[in-house]
Amino acid sequence: MRVGARPITSETTEFRLWAPDAEQVAVVINGEPHIMAADTDGYFVSQCTAPANTRYRYLINNTVSVPDPASRAQSDNVHGESIVTDPTFTWRHEQWRGRPWPETVIYELHPGTYGGFAGITHHLPRLAALGVTAIELMPIADFPGQHNWGYDGVLIYAPDRAYGTPADLKTMIDTAHGLGLQVFLDVVYNHFGPDGNYLGVYAKSFFRDDLHTPWGRAIDFRRRQVRDFFIGNALYWLLEFRFDGLRFDAVHAIAEQDFLHELAASMRAAAETGRHIHLILENENNDPTLLRERPGGAGFDAQWCDDWHHCVHVLLTGESEGYYGDFPNPAAQLARCLESGFAYQGEPSAHADGASRGGPSGHLPTTSFVICLQNHDQIGNRALGERLINLAPKRALRAAMALLLLTPQIPMMFMGEEWGETRPFLFFTDHGEELGELVRAGRRREFAQFAGFADAESREKIPDPNARETFSASIPIPAESEWTEFCSNLLSLRQRFIVPGLAGASSMGGETLSPTAIRAAWRLRDGTILTLATNFGAQPVPCPPGDATIAFISDGAFGADETLPAQSTVLWLAKA
Repeated sequence: MRVGARPITSETTEFRLWAPDAEQVAVVINGEPHIMAADTDGYFVSQCTAPANTRYRYLINNTVSVPDPASRAQSDNVHGESIVTDPTFTWRHEQWRGRPWPETVIYELHPGTYGGFAGITHHLPRLAALGVTAIELMPIADFPGQHNWGYDGVLIYAPDRAYGTPADLKTMIDTAHGLGLQVFLDVVYNHFGPDGNYLGVYAKSFFRDDLHTPWGRAIDFRRRQVRDFFIGNALYWLLEFRFDGLRFDAVHAIAEQDFLHELAASMRAAAETGRHIHLILENENNDPTLLRERPGGAGFDAQWCDDWHHCVHVLLTGESEGYYGDFPNPAAQLARCLESGFAYQGEPSAHADGASRGGPSGHLPTTSFVICLQNHDQIGNRALGERLINLAPKRALRAAMALLLLTPQIPMMFMGEEWGETRPFLFFTDHGEELGELVRAGRRREFAQFAGFADAESREKIPDPNARETFSASIPIPAESEWTEFCSNLLSLRQRFIVPGLAGASSMGGETLSPTAIRAAWRLRDGTILTLATNFGAQPVPCPPGDATIAFISDGAFGADETLPAQSTVLWLAKA
């Protein structure tokens, strides 16, 4: 971690900034500028008297004052002063080494709607009792305003002060570890937010002029200093905060894919011997070459499998607009996901203008794919933020939940699913008036292609992302319900029958039973044959069970005539 404010002693701090376009840089402490020495490769460095909690800024060419791009904490917001932090912390569970990846059941949550780091800490015992084994935080990097999804972060080393202090975050992680919970963090290395990023003032070469992303000029990962900035950030979360892993947002937007290999290798090399760390991708390209082919191998542990989600969503709702148009045969495509990972393994994608997408993935472990019914994207990127409970028949949704939690891939739940939350999860920001209006207009323009929002009047009903009430409406209200017991029972079954045999599990194929029903089987490590069948349709379908014992059925009873009940999931177990 070569950049930022690094305490040398209790009273002295080294400040280091990469500013290749600057002629002079000073670190301003308590109103007094301290000229920094020009170091090699465009860096400026200075050691000053600055104990923990000292506030500082950088002064570029004696004209422009900016926060530290590697600030560990901010006094106010993205435009405010940076703060020297004390990295020391008394860990109560210092011997924690994590959990093996096959044990993972992820619970994704938004820190702001969960009451910040202290609020999450309060809910950890409930989540551990439910049966999840990991929580995944949406991005926490300092962002403009008081509430944001997190993907507008600009100071990627600084936990946003709206959520709490760095010490509050460490307390939350330490508490989770004491309960046997892993903690993952969603990080954004493909862009910075539109407000508060000053890198272009003194480091224009941080970005490329010849390549653009949906968020602007692409970050230039061809440069060593840029790579070090992000690798240092990943190691910062891993080593100082003891996160158990990271989820990397939209890596398909990073042109230099070799950087991803270097990033994964750097993190694994830095981890203590015997420590489990887990690296997860979001990657629209479905690139199997980034994923580990065996435990202990190179690469990333898993990818969010959007294909799996899209197939199930279409089967539950019948929707076909947007990217759901790429799934006209959802049962057959879901059977392929269950059998070999991705639905798209090199086939042309209509949503991608006919370009081929993905590569063969059947050789990868079943645990290479993180699957879900809902996540922040799939709820919040809807115009009205509706959850599946408001879109699909209850019994069909129960069948889908059973398929999710009993499939030998890595399941992920989104906050509120475990009690049947009906409140929406909307897209929200807290920008200034001018940028807020641009975001509001862009959001409504985005949905003009959808039939339900084709006219201006209907688009006016789309909630204003910048309104405080949009954020407030997205706060889940935890409660106990029949869904809670249902999910807990499924996770108990998973822990008892599936997790012990996941390492080394292999697919035995997937098939369609009807246009709305599928069946798939896997051989677990101990030789047990696990078979799952799900019928999303309103009518029973033929489903010969073979020589196996029914271990679970979500609703109804398996017919004497060997039919799978309507809107149900059945789990069979048999010894080979």
